[in-house]
Amino acid sequence: MSEVPDILRRICEQRRRRVASGDAGASPARRLPAGAPGHRFLDAVSARRGRAVIAEIKMGSPKLGDLRGRFDPVARAVAYADAGAACLSVVVEPDHFHGGYDLLAECAAASGLPAVAKDFVVSDVQLAWARDAGACAVLLIAALYDAAELRRLAGLARGFGLVPLIETHDDADFEKLRPVGGGGEEGSSDWELVGINNRDLRTFEVDLERSADRVGRLPFSALKVAESGIHTGADVARLRRAGFDAFLIGERLVLSGDPAAALAELLGRPAPQEVTS
Repeated sequence: MSEVPDILRRICEQRRRRVASGDAGASPARRLPAGAPGHRFLDAVSARRGRAVIAEIKMGSPKLGDLRGRFDPVARAVAYADAGAACLSVVVEPDHFHGGYDLLAECAAASGLPAVAKDFVVSDVQLAWARDAGACAVLLIAALYDAAELRRLAGLARGFGLVPLIETHDDADFEKLRPVGGGGEEGSSDWELVGINNRDLRTFEVDLERSADRVGRLPFSALKVAESGIHTGADVARLRRAGFDAFLIGERLVLSGDPAAALAELLGRPAPQEVTS
């Protein structure tokens, strides 16, 4: 397992303490029938392959600070759906990103979009919390696990009806996606949804070109997601040409005063016109 960056380690240590206390950040969690419809997330991305935006709700970050009170997250999720987002991403980590599983439950229910729970998964119970809150997918950050543990968590997520979105950052992460037995074929079907985070976890610098150059390292059959640092329609177009199928976009949409117009610009569409009497 590659060395985990200090900031990621600190977040995970705090996450372990909170999870050990049984704090799901949900009041109450919404228990769904067994077998949450994870296929909805894959279907939504596949239907708009190359133009699928996974629009994010986050109530803050170490970079942005506390955004609570700056916008209504439920109304923002509905606006994303109305503007043509394929899926929703909700950051549920509470201490550094001010999220919670209750936030996910409310945004997913109101918008009707299939949602991915973005958490720092340090315990199996977080997968159950994601399912109970109504998620269709769950983020697994490859840097946190060795290859065997990554596969175990992905299998457990699937057992809960969740699609695992595997986030990669570097060559060590790509190696964890190689087929068991060392076959080395990039076309392995072991993974259905894999992303590259454009932000370096050690320096927090964003480099879209670095990710674009590495997309060929991802499993051929997987849907490929570009994450972080995507701000313009030109960014989306560049990443689409490189081979990405979907684009997880947070800061650009969260900070926008007009998320519908921002989403239109990212997708290269005309901005929606206000209706006047």
